[in-house]
Amino acid sequence: MKRRSLMAAVAAGAVALAAGPALAQDVTLRLHQFLPPQAPLPAHVIKPWAESIEEASDGRIEIQHFDAMALGGTPPSLMDQARDGVVDISMTLTGYTPGRFPRSEVFELPFMMTSPVATSLAFWDLVESDLQESEFKDVHVLGAWVHGPGLVHSRDGVTSLEDMQGLKLRGPTRVINDLLAELGATPVGMPLPGIPEALSTGVIDATVIPWEVTPSIRLAELLDNHTEFGGDRALYTAAIVMVMNKRSYDNLPDDLKAIIDEQSGAKLSQLAAEVMWEYDAPGRKIAEDAGNTIVTLDEAEVARWQQAALPVVDRWVAEMDGKGIDGMALIDQAQGLIKKNETE
Repeated sequence: MKRRSLMAAVAAGAVALAAGPALAQDVTLRLHQFLPPQAPLPAHVIKPWAESIEEASDGRIEIQHFDAMALGGTPPSLMDQARDGVVDISMTLTGYTPGRFPRSEVFELPFMMTSPVATSLAFWDLVESDLQESEFKDVHVLGAWVHGPGLVHSRDGVTSLEDMQGLKLRGPTRVINDLLAELGATPVGMPLPGIPEALSTGVIDATVIPWEVTPSIRLAELLDNHTEFGGDRALYTAAIVMVMNKRSYDNLPDDLKAIIDEQSGAKLSQLAAEVMWEYDAPGRKIAEDAGNTIVTLDEAEVARWQQAALPVVDRWVAEMDGKGIDGMALIDQAQGLIKKNETE
C-alpha cells in the first residue's frame, strides 16, 4: 500500500511538472496587419498594447506579431482572416472591403472629422451601441479609430480645386475615392503598401495619406508637393479597426478576457488616435527638411472644396437609405458623438 501511494504521488508530481510550462503560457494569439513594423501604429500602439496584456496576464497570454502581411494575403483579406480563424487578431481599414461596413463609412465622409481623438471615441461609442452587433457581428472588435487629417501629396502641386482635374490620385476607400472623383480627380483605389510602386510606374501622380505614415513608405522622397487644409475640419480620414476571432475570444477564461477588455475598447481607440496624430509632426518635418513644398489652403479655398464635396454626402445618404439604414440620422448621430467627445 505504501509503495502504491508513493508511486501515485510521484506520478502526480510528474504530471504537475509537465503541466507547469503549459499553465505559465495558456494562450498564444497571432496578430496580423499590413503596416511595416517601424510605422507608428505597430511600433507605438499595437506592440505596447500587446505587451501590456502579456504583462497583466503574467505571461499566460503571448501575442505574436506578423507585420506587413507576413502571413500572406492582401490588406483586404485581413478581416476575413480574423473572422475565419486564419489569425486570431487583425488590424485593417474597414474601407479595404468596399461596401461591407457601410455604417462605419459615416466617419469617412468629407469634412466630417474635427479632432481625430474625439472622432475615434465617437467611432468606438458607435461600435458599442450598434456596430458590434450589426456589421461587426462576425468578429470581436478590440478597437476602432481614425487617423489624423488626410492631405494631398503630388508631383506637380495642388493649390486650388482646379488642380485636381484629371489628377491620377490614389485613395484608400470607396467613400474617399468618390470624394476624389467629385473633386475632379481620377481616383485609383489601393491599400497603402502599393503606393511606392504605383508612383514609380506612373500608375498614379498623387496620393492622399496622413503625414504620420509617410515616413514608412518614404513618400517625401517620391513626391515634392504636399497640400494641407486649413480650418477646423479635415478633408477626410479613414476608419480603422482591430478585431479578434470570435471563437478565440469566447474560448478565453474570464480572467484573461477581462485583461484584454481592460486594455482595449475606448482606451485602445484613444491611444491609437493620439499616437497617429502625434506622429503627423515628425512626418511633416521630414518633408520640410527635404525642401519639399507644403501649401496650406486658406479658409476661402477650403470652403470651395467643402461645397464641391456635398454631392458625395448626398449619394452616401441615398445609398444608406437603399440599404434600409437612415443615412441622415446616422450622420447626425456621428456628429453628436464627436461633439460629445470633444467636450469630455
